[in-house]
Amino acid sequence: MTQNTISVLDSKTLLSLFGPRDQHLRKIRSALGVQISARDGRIRIEGDEPAVLKATGVFEQLRSVVDQQGDVAEQDVELALSNVTGAEGVVEHPPIGVLHAGRQVRPRTPGQAEYISAIAQHDLILCVGPAGTGKTYLAVAMAVAALKQESIRKIVLVRPAVEAGESLGYLPGDLQAKINPYLRPLLDALREMMDYDQIRRLTEQDVIEMIPLAYMRGRTLNDAFIILDEAQNTTVAQMKMFLTRMGTNSKIVVSGDATQVDLPPHVESGLVDAMGRLHGIPGTCEVRLTGRDIVRHRLVQEIVRAYEDEPKRKR
Repeated sequence: MTQNTISVLDSKTLLSLFGPRDQHLRKIRSALGVQISARDGRIRIEGDEPAVLKATGVFEQLRSVVDQQGDVAEQDVELALSNVTGAEGVVEHPPIGVLHAGRQVRPRTPGQAEYISAIAQHDLILCVGPAGTGKTYLAVAMAVAALKQESIRKIVLVRPAVEAGESLGYLPGDLQAKINPYLRPLLDALREMMDYDQIRRLTEQDVIEMIPLAYMRGRTLNDAFIILDEAQNTTVAQMKMFLTRMGTNSKIVVSGDATQVDLPPHVESGLVDAMGRLHGIPGTCEVRLTGRDIVRHRLVQEIVRAYEDEPKRKR
C-alpha cells in the first residue's frame, strides 16, 4: 500500500477538484481503484503504487485546469484520466487563445484536433458530425482567436432559419424576435469566449454579426471569419449562394449534422451536396467527426449510438 499527499491552497480549489457532490472524486476513485480523502488543505491518496501515481497525475492536471479556467468540468476529468491511463483518444494540442480573461479552449479528441488544424490551414472547411462534437464551439473559438490576432476584421455567424418540426410563423413577436431563437446557440458559444460587454461593444461596432442565412444574399465579405452553423438545413441553391459570399482574406467554416436534416422530404441537403461537389478542390478541407468526438454529457454518446442503431433493431 502506497500513500501520497497533494497540497491544495484553498477550499474553493478543493471543491472544484472534487466536483459537485464529489462526482469528480467518485469518478477518479472508480477509474483508478484508489482511496482519496481531504484534510487540512491536503488531498491524501492511498492504494497500489501505480494507481496512486496515476491519481496524483490526474489531480495535478486538474489543478492546472482550475488555475486556467476557474473550475473543472466532467470532460476535464475524463481527459485527465485518459492521459494517465494511456487510453485511446488522448490529444496534446496548444490552447486556442480567446478573449475571455483566463479562458483557454483546447480540442479534447483526435477528431477535434484534426478539425482545429484544418481550420488553421484551409480557407474553406466543411465539417459534419453528430451533436456534441464541438463543431460550432471550436469554430467560434478559432474565429475569436483570429480576431484577437487581428488576422481578420469581422466575425459573421450564420444560421438557416429552418424549423425542427415547429412553425416559425407561430412564434410570438416581430421578425427579429422570431429569428433570435435560431441564433441563440451561436451567441451561447460566443459567451464562452468573450465577456458580455465585449460582445455588446463589438456587435454594436459591426465587428461581430449574427444573421440568418437569407440575409447573406448579395454580400461580399472581405477579411472575415464566416461560420455557417446547422448547414444540413440549407438547400443546394442556398449553399451555393452562401459559399460565393467569400471575399479576399476570408475563411469559411461550414458545419452540420447530416443525420438531423429538417428540410422537406426529397429536398437535398446543401451540406451533403457540397461535401461531394467540392471534394478535392485546393484550399478546401472536409472533416468528419464521430461519436468518439462527443464531449457533452456522457449520455449523449449513448443517445447518438442508440439512434444510429435504430434501423438495425427494426430489421
